Amino acid sequence: MRLIFRLTALLALIFIAGCSGVNRDETAKMNAQQIYEKGHESLESKAYQDAIKDFTKLETRFPYGAYTEQAQLETAYAHYKADEPAAAVAAADRFIKLHPRATNVDYAYYMRGLASFEAERGFLENLFKQDPTKRDPSAARDSFNYFRELVTLFPNSKYTPDAIQRMTYLRQKLAQYELNIADYYLRRGEPLAAANRASYVVDNYEGTTAVADALVIMVQAYRQMGKNDLADDALRVLRMNNPDHPFLKQQPSPAKGQ
Repeated sequence: MRLIFRLTALLALIFIAGCSGVNRDETAKMNAQQIYEKGHESLESKAYQDAIKDFTKLETRFPYGAYTEQAQLETAYAHYKADEPAAAVAAADRFIKLHPRATNVDYAYYMRGLASFEAERGFLENLFKQDPTKRDPSAARDSFNYFRELVTLFPNSKYTPDAIQRMTYLRQKLAQYELNIADYYLRRGEPLAAANRASYVVDNYEGTTAVADALVIMVQAYRQMGKNDLADDALRVLRMNNPDHPFLKQQPSPAKGQ
């Protein structure tokens, strides 16, 4: 009986020792540079979760220093590449708050916009697949605002040209989103709501291709409501700015002087 007890205790010790070996922290005896390099190697090899873990360990053990600061920034990128946009935005936000004057803080601003941009791409590319009034374009608007903040604060940043291109894309798609809602209301027999939404497109998305179609909806909606003066005004603006719009072929020629 005593022998069995001793064997059991010995096996338990062997098991515990084995477990402790399996869970041994490879970074335990590393300095800040070594932990950062380990995390960066994981990042380059696309082992994003390993990189995040290493960068977290680095910040826990060495809260301050150049390597920790860089790791905090690369954590945002790791989350972005791991398809974790919310975590990427949060990490970038945190970097901006901790290091507002860092030489590379512009990248954190850019990363916020980029993470939100990718998160909303699926939404923007499928505008016609569901009731447009039930979609939430808030992340797309966040992305636009993040990029706008970068462009405003860092006009000479190397990330600004790409941000501007993405803002142009987002603005066009958001205008189309609003236009789809206006058209939805018009088809449902709600001309007032349609006219108001189309007017919003005209007032807020100047320069996008959606403006011409918004003017068409305004003409149709105002006519349904019997507000012919407002319909004629919208039609006049459409003729002035988009004389080749297909809708105009269906309209009587304007009287001389108009």
